Amino acid sequence: MALALLPARCLRRLPRLLPAPSRGLSGARGGPPSALPLGRRVAVVAAVGGAAGGAWLYLRARKERERRERRQRELRALALGQGNFQLVDHRGQPRCKADFRGQWVLLYFGFTHCPDVCPDELEKLSRAVELLDRDAALPRVQPLFITVDPERDDVAAVARYVRDFHPRLLGLTGSPEQVKAVSGAYRVYASAGPKDEDGDYIVDHTIIIYLLGPDGLFLDYYNRSKTADKIAESVRRHMESYEPLLD
Repeated sequence: MALALLPARCLRRLPRLLPAPSRGLSGARGGPPSALPLGRRVAVVAAVGGAAGGAWLYLRARKERERRERRQRELRALALGQGNFQLVDHRGQPRCKADFRGQWVLLYFGFTHCPDVCPDELEKLSRAVELLDRDAALPRVQPLFITVDPERDDVAAVARYVRDFHPRLLGLTGSPEQVKAVSGAYRVYASAGPKDEDGDYIVDHTIIIYLLGPDGLFLDYYNRSKTADKIAESVRRHMESYEPLLD
């Protein structure tokens, strides 16, 4: 109504008198803001993703560090394998625990008359050592076999037995008292079963491969479900992160 009252000459000037339309973020004609350029969007997503990934890696590393520290405290409390032992190797040479200080050791307790489990576990142990030997940067692992059947497993019997496995495998035996002492140090259960009509018997025993660090203490163990590849991988990780358990 008000516009109708204006003279014609004013109406011709009206467009210049009215305020110009506001310019939004989208440009001169207003409307919704335009999206960020593709390059900037990619950069933003990459930055957010990188920050999230970095946070995840940090948390995972911290969790792994805390796990190792907790496990070290547990192992110190267990202190498996402390003390010394006196045994004889398959060459007839006296052996004590100090002979293996400074070495990484994979240790298995078994007996030479074992029909299947012990050979299978020693084959797996030997294979794990072979896998580790492929990396020249890693220290050599000493494989050990300690009998839990000293009544039958004398030096000659152990010597015949270890020939079938890794060439570095060292077999150890001793008196019943000596074998009982070393088995107890590593909390190995062993119990001979009843004899058959031929005087033969089976020894029920702990079926575990032990990993010992250079300080001679237990670091980890591998049951029958662990493959040679998994054992080698675990040993490699322990070597890379090793810290002595004893001061």
